[in-house]
Amino acid sequence: MTFVVGDNCIRCKHTDCVEVCPVDCFYEGPNFLVIHPDECIDCALCEPECPVDAIYAEDELPEEQQEYLALNAELAENWPNITEKKDPLPDAEEWTDKPNKREFLER
Repeated sequence: MTFVVGDNCIRCKHTDCVEVCPVDCFYEGPNFLVIHPDECIDCALCEPECPVDAIYAEDELPEEQQEYLALNAELAENWPNITEKKDPLPDAEEWTDKPNKREFLER
């Protein structure tokens, strides 16, 4: 099993989760983070660190966000690894808890 970054991370990109990951399986895009499913060891350390509740265990991923499982795997192959915390995006607070942000994902 793996953990999955979902919709609520888009346009927020808090990186609190990155610092606690013991295997450095987070990858960073312009306005979204993803978890590499083949590198994730299912330790669950990242999930409670996300201030916007955007990280899910694979088996708890909401039905309407199932596409994020494949999206995390795809983008992790193309984006650079991130291992240190950074500031969230400048307008992150405005985007927190806005639904259906998929269209705003920048590759």
